[in-house]
Amino acid sequence: MFKKRINVSFAAYVAILPMALTVLLAYLGTMLWTARVSVSSSRTFPASDFVGASQYVRLFNNERWLLSLQNVALYGVLFIALCLLIGFLLAVFIDQKVMAEGALRTVFLYPYAMSFVATGLIWQWILNPELGIQEVLHKMGWANAQFDWIVDQDMAIYTIVIATVWQASGLVMALMLSGLRGVDEEIWKAARIDGIPRWRVYCSIVLPMLGASVSTAFVLLFVMVVKVFDAVVAMTQGGPGTASEVPAKFIMDYLFGRANIGLASAASIVLLLTVLAIVAPLYFVRNRRAAMGA
Repeated sequence: MFKKRINVSFAAYVAILPMALTVLLAYLGTMLWTARVSVSSSRTFPASDFVGASQYVRLFNNERWLLSLQNVALYGVLFIALCLLIGFLLAVFIDQKVMAEGALRTVFLYPYAMSFVATGLIWQWILNPELGIQEVLHKMGWANAQFDWIVDQDMAIYTIVIATVWQASGLVMALMLSGLRGVDEEIWKAARIDGIPRWRVYCSIVLPMLGASVSTAFVLLFVMVVKVFDAVVAMTQGGPGTASEVPAKFIMDYLFGRANIGLASAASIVLLLTVLAIVAPLYFVRNRRAAMGA
């Protein structure tokens, strides 16, 4: 019996070995290599010298990088807020045990199964002034109607928000719905007896109980914000001009287009630290609450 347990444990370790090597080499290894390159004078090819924080100084003196940070901050606030709001409302709607619930869940979640490239192309066509909504409005008789945000420098970033919120809200809906289905039915019975409005129950009782679902959704959405790239390239190519430039596109352009891997690596490390600064405290708080609950 003891020998059998040893064999099972050994088999489990062997099975997990490829994934462990992938994490150590492909993920941790590349992160360390990127950090090393970011403190060198590397341009087209990696250099082995050490120049300290000069690449980071150059990075934060780059107007295009600063613009990309402003854009992703605006995009992130709107994207996360709208996804959480719409996802929660969709979850509440489905939680009312509506007809064809399974079909509705599939419809709302289906956009998330699409790639961001496909989403970007679809919304590029919808928002194209010569093909999409604006042209439809013109044909319906509103000749002066305008909806040309995708070619407007001041509004282009909002078109990225519209497209990606449409895609990601279904994911939030699924997470919120799983949390709502865990709410004790006795709470609703007590609320009905006390005459408490349904919206008040959701705001004061149910939402605080969905802390785990909300924090999970927030982390997933935040990671999407940091690495948003495909939808931007598919819809606007970062334009008009650099109006919808985002950090991930800045990194890819400097890594492949301008052959400056030192600056691109510094930008990558900044994004990594940004993610860690948000995710690590949430992870710590959740683990601490779990330990206190145990």
